[in-house]
Amino acid sequence: MAADSATAAPTGPAVGIFELLARYRRSFVVAAVAAVFMSAIGAFDSGKQPLVHRTVFWLVLLVGGTTLGMSIMTLARRLKWFDRRSWAQACILTLLTWAPATLMTWVVINLMVPAADWRVETLVGNLLPVLLVCAAMTALNYLADRDPPQTHAAQAGGAPAPAFLERLPARLRGAELYAVEAEDHYLRLHTSKGADLILMRLSDALEELEGIEGAQTHRSWWVAREGVDDARRADGRATLRLKDGAEAPVSRTYVRALRQAGWF
Repeated sequence: MAADSATAAPTGPAVGIFELLARYRRSFVVAAVAAVFMSAIGAFDSGKQPLVHRTVFWLVLLVGGTTLGMSIMTLARRLKWFDRRSWAQACILTLLTWAPATLMTWVVINLMVPAADWRVETLVGNLLPVLLVCAAMTALNYLADRDPPQTHAAQAGGAPAPAFLERLPARLRGAELYAVEAEDHYLRLHTSKGADLILMRLSDALEELEGIEGAQTHRSWWVAREGVDDARRADGRATLRLKDGAEAPVSRTYVRALRQAGWF
């Protein structure tokens, strides 16, 4: 039931419900698909109810639970409880969502199931099923919208130089690295001393770039944070203008992580 935690946290006043719906739209799609699935298999004895009735029942529960988890995550990020996403964070989010989601489930069951009553035993009986659903929904959201892993932090003082810098051609040694662009089997290096090509795959380069603050922005681009002169978003497209005048595209896969890190 938890919301997609990878989404950028609000930085201003409390955002409106419509902005939150747009921000976490992928989580709501996951919730809707899961609701159809739970309805189809008649999960947790819901199969005793007519198909339409139990579909509405699961939609209310899972979409409502997603809204609940989304709100908790938004608050947690605004309070800076979560600096970056991890599976440990997913467990914490699941536990934070569990109690209010159990209460919400109890209310929905009593409102929508004719034979239900308001006994406390029913509330307690829902604790384990709701915990399982919360955990499953959180995991689904994490798997459906994973952050790109090729985002690097700056190295600590005294740490050895990033391995990739040893691959710079002789005429580029000592230059500031702006970006790495894949061209077939080669990499074009954008630096403060100009550009050059080396024979290497981008996937291998990403491992050696650890220690230079930067991020993959496209399937064929990695950009150093210090190499960016300007960041622009227009007509649904995002680009980063480098200090050498080149423009690095930012695909939709990476926009979220870059926005969260403050690149835009």
